[in-house]
Amino acid sequence: MKEGKAFLESKRLKLRQWQESDLVAFAKLNSDPKVMEFFPNPLDRAQSDKLAEGLKANISENGYGFWALELIESHTFIGFVGLNKVEIGTGIPRAPMVEIGWRLDANHWGKGYAPEAAKLALAYAFRELKLDEVYSFTSLLNEPSQRVMQKIGMQNTNQDFDHEKLEEGHRLRRHCLYKITAEDWQK
Repeated sequence: MKEGKAFLESKRLKLRQWQESDLVAFAKLNSDPKVMEFFPNPLDRAQSDKLAEGLKANISENGYGFWALELIESHTFIGFVGLNKVEIGTGIPRAPMVEIGWRLDANHWGKGYAPEAAKLALAYAFRELKLDEVYSFTSLLNEPSQRVMQKIGMQNTNQDFDHEKLEEGHRLRRHCLYKITAEDWQK
């Protein structure tokens, strides 16, 4: 994919490869306690840049990943949405699998961008990658992300689990697992 070329598009949103110009806004988003409320901790600039580099490399390697999310009208970077491989040994039930995930700048919450972009990613997962199912997981406390999962047609598998990257007693450790099948997506 050419730098800046849209990979997936809706009327309002573009999912694309990461660009150098995304890094400042991404670092701001990753350092925002509101955005990072359901993650172990906010990220500093070096951690954020390293994450963006990894996401960019993953897309280059696999042809998909957590794409940069851009508003078409203003060409504004507002976060990421996309697909990610989850390997065996991560402690996540049903691994290996492909998960769908998102992280948006708080100024752009409540406008339907996360579900809209997630639907683009699901269409890619089922039409292009020919996946049978896609999963998503988050802390039980993260009700906003669970609402997005429900809006895009995902169902709770009722397979709650302790995320092994979080220590015993951490408030975010207990996670829920959602799933959507290709068959359910087509309905």
